[in-house]
Amino acid sequence: MYILEKTADGSHTFFVPELNEHYHSVNGALTESRHVFINAGLNQIEQKEISVLEIGFGTGLNAILTCLEAKSRSIPIHYTGIELYPIDKKWIKMLNFPDEIDMENSVFDYLHDCEWNKDARIDAFFTLHKIKGDLTKMRFNRTFDLIYFDAFAPEKQPEMWSPEIFSHLFNQTNPNGILTTYCAKGSVRRMLQTAGYETERLPGPPGKREMLRARKL
Repeated sequence: MYILEKTADGSHTFFVPELNEHYHSVNGALTESRHVFINAGLNQIEQKEISVLEIGFGTGLNAILTCLEAKSRSIPIHYTGIELYPIDKKWIKMLNFPDEIDMENSVFDYLHDCEWNKDARIDAFFTLHKIKGDLTKMRFNRTFDLIYFDAFAPEKQPEMWSPEIFSHLFNQTNPNGILTTYCAKGSVRRMLQTAGYETERLPGPPGKREMLRARKL
């Protein structure tokens, strides 16, 4: 069960009563995604082709923003999104993301309609591979230049924020690769460092003082 809400920048999010948690920041879903994952992550990668992993595919907002960047910059991106609990399409259709980012509804629909566990060409520069599965048990057949860590907060989903998870992700990160997350907790920063990443605190999106970015040097 979800409750559709409009955030401060006009874009939608879902509230999950069972978790007492939102999918995105109430201070602006689009604003948060662009700040944390596009500006602090994707725009820092200089390769001519980019491999992205998203932890928490959710509404597909990070994926569709990345697709737009791939198209506007003519950079081929292979995007892997992992999600254990996909959102039913009836809820996805309520989201106003296509209107807010001036994108055709058909592209956003295909993002969610395409098959799981198979590559899908969303755009000439954007290939999506959605995985329905549990990250704690997942083994990937590729490595990544960029990881969007967008799981629910540590208090809500503690199993996703563990030393074992970050060690696993470090091993899947290419040299000079980046992991970026909205979370700035000291415990998360220390786990990232223990895994082998160099970390830095950055100014957060509206409503958050800081966020974290980690690099594999």
